[in-house]
Amino acid sequence: MTRFGQAASTFGAFRGASVLRAILVASVASLALSACQDSDGLRSGRAWKPIPHDTLSLMEAKGTTKHSPILVRAFKKEGELEIWKMKGDGTYALLKTYPVCRWSGQLGPKTREGDRQVPEGFYSVSPGLMNPNSNFYLSFNLGYPNAYDRSHGYTGGLIMVHGACSSSGCFSMTDEQMAEIYAIAREAFSGGQRNIQVQSMPFRMTPQNLARYRLDPNMKFWSQIKEGYDHFEVTKREPKVDFCGRRYVFNATAGSGEQLDANAACPPLQQDEQIASLVSEKRKTEQTKVAELIANGVRPVRLRFADGGQHPSFAHVSHVSRPEALAQGPVEIALDEPKTPVSPTVQVASARASQQAARSETAAAKASPAPQQASTTSPKTSTQPAAAAFAPEQATASSAPFYKRWLGGGSAEQPAPAAQPAPTAASAPTAPAQRGATAPTAGSRKVEGSAKPATPPQRTSELPAIIRGAQPVLPQGLTAFTTINR
Repeated sequence: MTRFGQAASTFGAFRGASVLRAILVASVASLALSACQDSDGLRSGRAWKPIPHDTLSLMEAKGTTKHSPILVRAFKKEGELEIWKMKGDGTYALLKTYPVCRWSGQLGPKTREGDRQVPEGFYSVSPGLMNPNSNFYLSFNLGYPNAYDRSHGYTGGLIMVHGACSSSGCFSMTDEQMAEIYAIAREAFSGGQRNIQVQSMPFRMTPQNLARYRLDPNMKFWSQIKEGYDHFEVTKREPKVDFCGRRYVFNATAGSGEQLDANAACPPLQQDEQIASLVSEKRKTEQTKVAELIANGVRPVRLRFADGGQHPSFAHVSHVSRPEALAQGPVEIALDEPKTPVSPTVQVASARASQQAARSETAAAKASPAPQQASTTSPKTSTQPAAAAFAPEQATASSAPFYKRWLGGGSAEQPAPAAQPAPTAASAPTAPAQRGATAPTAGSRKVEGSAKPATPPQRTSELPAIIRGAQPVLPQGLTAFTTINR
């Protein structure tokens, strides 16, 4: 071995030893955290369990190693936690998707001590935040509050990812899951990673979810963290997270070279043009899809939990915190659309939906024994597709500001362009009739399915698309679902 090789080997060993020493020192220091103590201390050896052989084999199949950096994404509504691994080219590949045994609170950010909320946003885990002495088997601290949270005066702390299936503001896994997750993080630190980025989201940022929750009071905040979500989605690289003007900014630097301050106004920012273009294109595509969903009748709702939830695979597990809250299940609260002009995007989507319906109607009419009827209705529909589809939409679903709020981050009060009115829809009296004689006024809420109060919300064991094909109930001993082709 050359001198250079010897020096590199010595440096690598020193770096790995230094990180492990930092974890050990943090372990001793963490004994002061009463909520996370374990009388067995390090004698249990649980913090030093090796990564399972199957997971190591999966890493190899993904083109990565146990010492390469990791990134964590978590989704509250779906009850899933993802581990991503960096490959040789610097991009990340999805390693495993772990079903979450328990999380608490509601969708939305954590704002105060004791609110039982799991934080939402971007957080950073350092070796010093690893805690092998947790009462909840093993844990690591998310690093809440971050600079954004502090700039808004949010309080609280000691928010963890840990075992034991018990949550009061944390992502709680099974002990077996946590042993594997902890080992993966430990080896990444041993390989030289300084901080692990954790992206905590209310739900997967799909057009379907964005359409359904478009009027949720948290949407303005969700539009901020969705930008970072999009940066990761289009590049598969860890986004650089900063704060200024009491908001998140991603992959941006100040043009003057000054350091960004969460409590100070944002200076002129510079971004990589290629990444900015990819993110912008993704937004436009999603904006169109959301508008089409609204045009096809997707109603805005707000999801209300008794106290958090879990992945459906754990529906058969009884040893969890607050099982009575889980038994109630989430309730969808229908929200009324604000009475504002419909955006041009929704008009176009409505027109497309009308054209599609007209084509289907024409095809059906041609197959029927009455061709004269088809010939009289088809030209009328094709000459005025927008008005035919748009008139009922303005009366039932008006949402011009929503896409600016979750895609562009604009104000919810910003009106749509005045050049796009629909005079035939302004006086359409269909909205009250569709809601029924006792429909609530604009801005009020109602619980869907209230006409059948005796029927409790049904919990489903259907798995999300990302783990489709797995067994509907997580078998004993299985800790995660893998996605080898992603």
